[in-house]
Amino acid sequence: MLIRLYEENPNEKVLEQVVTVLKKGGIVIYPTDTVYGLGCDITNQKAIERIAKLRGIKPEKANFSFICYDLSNISEYIKPIDNTVFRVLKKALPGPFTFIFNASNNVPKLLSSSKKTVGIRVPDNNIARGIVKMLGNPILSTSIHDDDDIIEYTTDPELIFEKYQDKVDLVIDGGYGDNVPSTVVDCTSGDFEIIREGKGKIEAFI
Repeated sequence: MLIRLYEENPNEKVLEQVVTVLKKGGIVIYPTDTVYGLGCDITNQKAIERIAKLRGIKPEKANFSFICYDLSNISEYIKPIDNTVFRVLKKALPGPFTFIFNASNNVPKLLSSSKKTVGIRVPDNNIARGIVKMLGNPILSTSIHDDDDIIEYTTDPELIFEKYQDKVDLVIDGGYGDNVPSTVVDCTSGDFEIIREGKGKIEAFI
């Protein structure tokens, strides 16, 4: 199913429809402030396994991110961080960053893996954040990749729908996506180490 949502003012009834799909263990493709994401409810093990299978990876090996509404609940998923790091997060988020942290004990239980780290994303996109807020917990996420190396990320939601309609439960058309991914920043040592240069410039916030 392909549904349209407008980032400036996402329709609540349509958001409810998306949340219902997620709560039933569905997989959705949704817009962010960078590339389109493939996501599911982090509390649904079967849905996590479906995403891993779709991406051709084992859940315990996957580098999934948690899409959060804001920073208020991240302490459930990451080990304590110092005030300097937290201040940078407050300035940089919502924004096009994935911050890697040492995972709390809740993460291995959720992912059924022994993963020691977790990526946290608070995208500057009202659709993605609206879904998470209504769901009541983060969504597990990974980016949509294109098979064609020249176009690394698929940006057109209608083309995404054509490609994934038989593999996912819902595709949200939130307009054209970006083809530049988020900047990945490793904070596990208490410092900021750029793992992947992307859309966000972390230097502006440090």
